[in-house]
Amino acid sequence: MSTAPCPLCHDDAGLLVHRRPLYRVVRVTDTLAHPAFYRVIVNAHVAEFSALSAAERVAVMEAVVLVEQALLRELSPTKVNLASLGNVVPHLHWHVIARFADDAQFPAPIWAPAVREREPARLAALQAQLPALDAALARAFDHLP
Repeated sequence: MSTAPCPLCHDDAGLLVHRRPLYRVVRVTDTLAHPAFYRVIVNAHVAEFSALSAAERVAVMEAVVLVEQALLRELSPTKVNLASLGNVVPHLHWHVIARFADDAQFPAPIWAPAVREREPARLAALQAQLPALDAALARAFDHLP
């Protein structure tokens, strides 16, 4: 077992979009190839979904759904990928990733080898939409009970 500090406990692990006592939503900023990549991260250091109470599980999944719906509404991606692996970082979190037919790995997972280069102008246009998407997400979370 690793004794290294948990990177998801250490800091926000991206651009903070919204924080609640149970979880936070961040936009991942360490990947340029997939700029519409968000994480819903449980604030407590737990590794498994079953470690949460039933009410906490519902609240976290509502957050995942809210992020997915915002991506669909604001960006019209080809697909939204949801993943909760935790093999490398055993801290409960979900990846919510807008995927587009022209991204480097599509239709394979973003961790697969690239099969094409993405057109820089299309990537720049997507990146330009992200501040408005972040603001829309923050407003949507402000309306949750």
